[in-house]
Order: sequence, then structure tokens, then C-alpha cells
Amino acid sequence: MRTGEVLIEVIARDSASAFTAFLAQLDQAIAPGKAIYVVLDNGSSHTAKHTKAWLAEHPRRHVRWTPPQASCPNQVELFFSAPTRRGVRHGNFTSRDDLIEKLEAYVIGHDESAKPYRWTYEGTPLNAA
Repeated sequence: MRTGEVLIEVIARDSASAFTAFLAQLDQAIAPGKAIYVVLDNGSSHTAKHTKAWLAEHPRRHVRWTPPQASCPNQVELFFSAPTRRGVRHGNFTSRDDLIEKLEAYVIGHDESAKPYRWTYEGTPLNAA
């Protein structure tokens, strides 16, 4: 959120151990002594006992949970909606590796000009249409 940069890790299967391995990689990418705020949805790899135990052992992480069925505050979903609309949905890929390569190139291109995310919602209800 602070830099606008995106860190990705391609995994073969979504699991709690793969997710916590990704969180461990964040320690390498983020300066020691800085707190890490993680916003998680209620996916099974995020709510697993393994993940909760790992998070409890790593107090540098401050976890915020999105409400169930509320993807709008989920920055990961917001970030990946753009390449999905622009190419993934109707794209032609020769293989899984080709798709991964193109998504990684998208993230690298994004990170070259990344800007901090700004929350603009002020908590006021939207007007009914």
C-alpha cells in the first residue's frame, strides 16, 4: 500500500503452507523493523490453523480481515482486475508458463512506475440511483 509495488509468487496449489512461505518472503523484501500490515479475505489458506499459528509466531504482521463476501476492499482483486479485463479473459496463451510470464511482465511494468495507494472512500453511503 505504501509504495504501490506488487509482490507476486506463482504457486502450483493454494495451501496454507504455500501462503505462509509467501509471507516469509515478505520478510526478505521489507526492511527489518517495519511493521507489515496484511489484508486477508476468508480464503481457506488464510484461515487455516497452520496460517493462524504462523501469524501468531510473527508479531511483525498486523492482520486485517475483509468482511465475508466483500471483495471491494481487497487490493489484490482490484489490482488483478485490470490485466484480466485487458487480456487474460480473451487472451491466447500457448501454455500455463506463457500466461505466468505475461502476468509477471505486467507486474514488473506496474512496479516501474508504482505509486502509493490512496484510500478515497470517506465512509459516506453512496446515493441510490
